Amino acid sequence: MVRAGDGRRLSVEQRGDPGGRPVFLLHGTPGSRLGPAPRPSVLYRMGIRLITFDRPGYGDSDRKPGRTVSAVAADVADIADALGIDRFAVVGRSGGAPHALACASLLPDRTTRTGALVSLAPRDARGLDWFEGMTESNVREYVNAGISRRRVTTTLGRRSLSIVADPAGSITEMRSKLPESDRWIVADAGIQDMLERNFAEGLRDSADGWVDDVMAFSTGWGFDLARIASPVLLWHGEDDIFAPVQHTLWLARNIPGASAEVERGAAHFGALRVMTRVLSWAVSTP
Repeated sequence: MVRAGDGRRLSVEQRGDPGGRPVFLLHGTPGSRLGPAPRPSVLYRMGIRLITFDRPGYGDSDRKPGRTVSAVAADVADIADALGIDRFAVVGRSGGAPHALACASLLPDRTTRTGALVSLAPRDARGLDWFEGMTESNVREYVNAGISRRRVTTTLGRRSLSIVADPAGSITEMRSKLPESDRWIVADAGIQDMLERNFAEGLRDSADGWVDDVMAFSTGWGFDLARIASPVLLWHGEDDIFAPVQHTLWLARNIPGASAEVERGAAHFGALRVMTRVLSWAVSTP
């Protein structure tokens, strides 16, 4: 457990090589520090010291009411300071990806490389039809966010209770609505077990973290993508229905020097297959 500068508790976990090159891996929405990551033995062989933590309101981390996407930078800096880490790479998947980009923009002297997998673009992105290709449940969440926080809290509160009561059933229901490539990935017994633990841990006390993520994605992110100067790798599956691929293509046009990979025949959970490769890239010498 690490204390943020304002006294909040942040639940932190480390895996891999304690003396390895540090990488912060930022979890999805909803999620927790127990989210998708290579096995500790794989990380050790790669020489990576992987740091994960519950964003405020998830799992064992205290809530930060009204947080923006940019707020993550201070939390990452506080964790790095507590762990004696000066410079580090950051990789974010799904809801963690915009937060990873915040670190790249707001911690330029500390963030060496940034990977953003299946990311959303800012809600006010010019020239982007933000909802095109997005699954109905996500559209409903973000539309509700534009109407009232109370509506989002009510809707996600019900969904959170359902997930915690029956994580396996919730994963099975989600899998039935996925593109074929994602259904094959989520059908793996090990991945299903990990997702069940991840969601159950993140939502075990409340839906606060989920609500705050959705609200943060629906307002100004609080940082300038154009100020990112370090290397950025964007990855997206072409068939993604949670964060449509057009979001990453927009990011690629608006982050200086960013490299974008779009994989045909892949979707949202395809990011799990490329995560090890992206982590390896993140710790390589520029």
